[in-house]
Amino acid sequence: MLQARNDGPRAASIPPTYYIGQRVSFESNLCTIRYIGAVEGTDKVWLGVEWDEPSRGKHDGSHKGKRYFKCMCQSPSPTAASFLRTTRLKDEEQTFLEAVHSKYADYTPSILTDPTVVQISGKVVEEVGFDKIREQQSQLHELKIVLVDGMRINAGRDPRRHSAISIVCPSILELDLSRNLFEKFQQIDDIIGQLGELRKLRLNGNRLQDLGDNSSLARNVRPGTPPTNEITELELDNMLISWDAIKTIVTQFPVLVTLSASSNYFKSLSCPLPNGIRSLTLEYNEFTMIWDIILLRQLESLEVLHLKGNKISSIDKEGYQLSSFHAFGTKLRYVDLSYNTIASWSFIDDLPQVFPGLEELRLSHNPIYSSNGSSKQNESIEEGYMLTLARLKNLKSLNFSKITAEDRSNAEMFYLSRIAKAMAEVPESEEHIVTSQHKRFAELSKQYGAPTVVRKSGETINPDFLEARLIKFTFYLPANTRAHQAEAITNVQEIPKTFDVYRVKGILGKTFDIHPMKIRLIWETGEWDPVAGYGDDEGDSDDEEGGVPLNEAQRDGAITPNGRWMERKTEIEDSIRQIGFCVDGMEAKVRIELR
Repeated sequence: MLQARNDGPRAASIPPTYYIGQRVSFESNLCTIRYIGAVEGTDKVWLGVEWDEPSRGKHDGSHKGKRYFKCMCQSPSPTAASFLRTTRLKDEEQTFLEAVHSKYADYTPSILTDPTVVQISGKVVEEVGFDKIREQQSQLHELKIVLVDGMRINAGRDPRRHSAISIVCPSILELDLSRNLFEKFQQIDDIIGQLGELRKLRLNGNRLQDLGDNSSLARNVRPGTPPTNEITELELDNMLISWDAIKTIVTQFPVLVTLSASSNYFKSLSCPLPNGIRSLTLEYNEFTMIWDIILLRQLESLEVLHLKGNKISSIDKEGYQLSSFHAFGTKLRYVDLSYNTIASWSFIDDLPQVFPGLEELRLSHNPIYSSNGSSKQNESIEEGYMLTLARLKNLKSLNFSKITAEDRSNAEMFYLSRIAKAMAEVPESEEHIVTSQHKRFAELSKQYGAPTVVRKSGETINPDFLEARLIKFTFYLPANTRAHQAEAITNVQEIPKTFDVYRVKGILGKTFDIHPMKIRLIWETGEWDPVAGYGDDEGDSDDEEGGVPLNEAQRDGAITPNGRWMERKTEIEDSIRQIGFCVDGMEAKVRIELR
């Protein structure tokens, strides 16, 4: 078998030919030709191109105040265009099979140590061993995953060779055709129509002609060709075509289950998608509210929705009334709203009505997690996490963390304490205004008990009031509790009895630089209790509080004549109880442990 060898650059004597709408690669940078003609102030013919990478250009198709062409893609970039000389040579293009061979089959003969070199019509060719070709063809025949993205494939270059695809590589299950030189969907369909086993297709970054309606696509698809009906996963990211075009393409894949259409600058959706899609990714578009995608509520099969990196801050326009019209299907269980602009807790409160089947949510990297009044970012995130969890009672996972029963009860009691704090800042007659802003207040109060609301009388604390009195706490962190902590750390603070346990933990979190929810508080009472071996009829004492006084040698489990004594230690459980009800007296020693 003889194979032509490509020695040296292409013949410069053959001038390149270009046309409007042509997809071209110059020095590995892809673009679309939008204009061919004169430019005022010059005596040459120029190519006006729109680069796939907008930062590479210098303008938007205008030169010295005169517009020569418009960039057709939806990108708002003002620097996507350039003017190039018509004599500029483009990069060499390939067919699909040439790209597959160049990446997955080595044409360099390894069997022939001294291949015969001959010339035919002045071209240098090599004689390649047939056994080597058979080996390469066998490898291609078994390929399951083919990644030929960015390999300058122009499927229209030699359409006669498409019929060989099903013979050369019929086993392909996953195919990546991203960032190539396709101009029409038909060129892609010519390739995938030969791959009966194909299940996953990536077309990211291609710049097809606008497929704004069904008739436009119908002109591109081969007459009589049935739709590709086995592909279940499709990626159409960064193609910069309209939503109508996305739907038109999707209709060619009737068993599609997973669709991605990210980074396409969509601001709203103009039409619903065909039912059957279970996972939809619309990340890094331009949506500003859930209403922009409300047509997806007609997609009854939808289970997973990715909206990361948009500009979503609300459910609907200001002044909207939440109704059943806003509700998505009950099968939708996972929603990703991370990296948006959500800053209102009312948005979170409305989520159960908008997504009634919601069980898993990602909400990280939104302004709402940095507006909780905490002085430290990690504490703000921790509080935001708990408040989100408490407001959404059906959540099973938040920000990739599985929610345990303990997580939920801790979060809900913390939420109640925050509501009580807000109630204490308004007159009693206005408490209903505060509670009306928290949809779960009545439910949580019934479950955990109504929180104690303590109001201050004036700006100064009256020492005669019980709630204003301070408890002197000695908190200590034993040695080796944390890595590289060789010695115990002690901190003495006077804390109002009215502070709830969560607030105390927040103070300790700042003091010891520990996440508040990782703190476990153990009150060392200073009292001693008898354990095994204590004689019931010996050593009775009239002192009901302290029992038999012990010296230092008898403490911490020391053996006494009458048995063994242990210091009484009590854990201060997480709750909305005031700290004054968790310890006795005006001084307390508390050991800090880590969960």
